[in-house]
Amino acid sequence: MQIANGKPGVPAEPIVYVVDDDEEMREALLDLFLVTKKRASAFSSGSEFFQCADTTAPGCVVVDLRMPGCTGLDLQDRLISIGSKLPVIFLTAFADVPTSVRAMKAGATDFITKPFVNQDLLQAVEHAIEMDSKRRDTDAEVERVRGLAETLTPRETEVMLAVVRGLMNKQAAYELGISEMTVKLHRMSVMRKMQSRSLPDLVRKAEMLLRN
Repeated sequence: MQIANGKPGVPAEPIVYVVDDDEEMREALLDLFLVTKKRASAFSSGSEFFQCADTTAPGCVVVDLRMPGCTGLDLQDRLISIGSKLPVIFLTAFADVPTSVRAMKAGATDFITKPFVNQDLLQAVEHAIEMDSKRRDTDAEVERVRGLAETLTPRETEVMLAVVRGLMNKQAAYELGISEMTVKLHRMSVMRKMQSRSLPDLVRKAEMLLRN
């Protein structure tokens, strides 16, 4: 494993993981990321990557498509199987349409053919890291909202779902078999517990939970 640090004293995140069996390519990529002040680690094989890399850390993976043993596609499949959402950028000198389609359908953020222009790769890495950052922010927000929802009572949850469906208090009361005043009280409690100051915000949070 080879490591190139970006800015000394700065937290080691995000990180660009390079996986390529070609030593010269690994060293060239490490130099490129070092010059552009990115933190990077390089591995000679997929097995070494999975033994040493933190697949939960922010960043992305730049991997050669064709390697002995664990190929780039194998690495991508294993990342998916262990629940890692690290963005994957493929490098290859032997691109073909079916392989490209498979990789992109599985979530690859880019497919770059060797030899490549350094700026193209750097832009792909920046894009992947930005995607990963946004996804992590979204995941964190979902967990926060899920934590708020867990404080609701079963009845409050029913009222919230009725409200976000657009039911009026009277309609929700009829559907749930409770009084309109009880619906109003539960609705106030739901708004407080979900930390929502408006109905649109409550709807947004409820939809976020339903999607995830």
